[in-house]
Amino acid sequence: MKFENSLAFARSLDKQDSLKDYRKLFHIPKANGKEAIYLCGNSLGLQPKSVGQHLKVELEDWKNLGVEGHLHGKNPWLYYHHFFSKSISKLVGAKENEVVVMNQLTVNLNLMLISFYRPIGKRNKILIQANEFPSDYYAFEQQVKLHGLNPKDCIVEVLPRKGEVTLRTEDIVAKIEEHRDELALVMFSAVNYYTGQFFEIKKIADACCKHKIIFGVDLAHAIGNVELKLHEWNIDFATWCSYKYLNSGPGGVSGVFVNNYHAKNFSLPRLAGWWGNDEKTRFKMLKHFVPQAGAAGWQISNAPVLSMAAHKASLEIFDKAGMRALRKKSELLTGYLEFLLKSEVRSPRSEENFKIITPENSKHRGCQLSIQTKKNGKKLFEKITKAGVIADWREPDVIRVAPVPLYNIFEEVWKFANLLRD
Repeated sequence: MKFENSLAFARSLDKQDSLKDYRKLFHIPKANGKEAIYLCGNSLGLQPKSVGQHLKVELEDWKNLGVEGHLHGKNPWLYYHHFFSKSISKLVGAKENEVVVMNQLTVNLNLMLISFYRPIGKRNKILIQANEFPSDYYAFEQQVKLHGLNPKDCIVEVLPRKGEVTLRTEDIVAKIEEHRDELALVMFSAVNYYTGQFFEIKKIADACCKHKIIFGVDLAHAIGNVELKLHEWNIDFATWCSYKYLNSGPGGVSGVFVNNYHAKNFSLPRLAGWWGNDEKTRFKMLKHFVPQAGAAGWQISNAPVLSMAAHKASLEIFDKAGMRALRKKSELLTGYLEFLLKSEVRSPRSEENFKIITPENSKHRGCQLSIQTKKNGKKLFEKITKAGVIADWREPDVIRVAPVPLYNIFEEVWKFANLLRD
């Protein structure tokens, strides 16, 4: 599509948008007495208007039924995690028994590492991307220490080439080849939180499969943002959060994917709790743990129903919209923002001040564009915030903006680009 830099053109795109009515399903924050330009769904998604009703159902069952809500509530709490299997499996490209909703992201990452980071002899290294999200790095560091090893020796980072910000797939594959006899695990965030780069996950998975190396993926910035095919790509395990693109509320529940070829491998070490035990014998209160087959066998505790109710409300919206349609709009929406930034903002003066460091190829990014500032970046961020834009700042020098296809519109990105220019 040939873009134009005009308000009329932006409004014409909104008029043609088949997903335009979904914005009405969300509460839009206010700034300066009017709707804010909210470009921060990559950090915290907006609240669906249906969340209140979903919470009310569970609160009413708790009020009226007490403990009987576990079996006789409208959505029996005893089976609550089952309500998400179909929706989540579609979002990550998995079989229904390969996914389960539970806990929070870093909790689940640690649970997965207990099972899938199994250093033996010289095969004790974890390969990760440089500048990984700190919470993930903390988990890797401590897991290595739990095995009595030194993180300096066991954590291998793939660095961008000199003068570049993002990673090349061939460099990632080359690093796997270089350390193939030493790697116990390769672990990547599918979308980098800082640059917004969407990695070629299948190619990385193929390189791992070639040398029988376990491959895990953090989907925090990928789920609900890009199309995923975890089962088809032969990913061993994955985990994610739900409060970003999945709009399930601050601290919302996480989830995990465990590939079916690990489903009945009960010899895998894991941390255990009664909710991961065989459902048929869970309430017989037997002494020894017998895990369920599939991802559900990694559960520890019963479902946080009130948090999951918000998650359920959001996933119903995704079921209706569909990831294919959302991704199509996302590429157009972010592409238009990129066009505006380059055509409206680029000048000899602005080139000295900032640049977009997110890959230009839409296949290698999601919604997010990361704007790297050269000087006075924090002041620029504060100015756009005062003007009614809600984005976020990442140290040391990046403004992240993410137009989300469920609730952002083309007119907003046009206004944002003009604000930035001014």
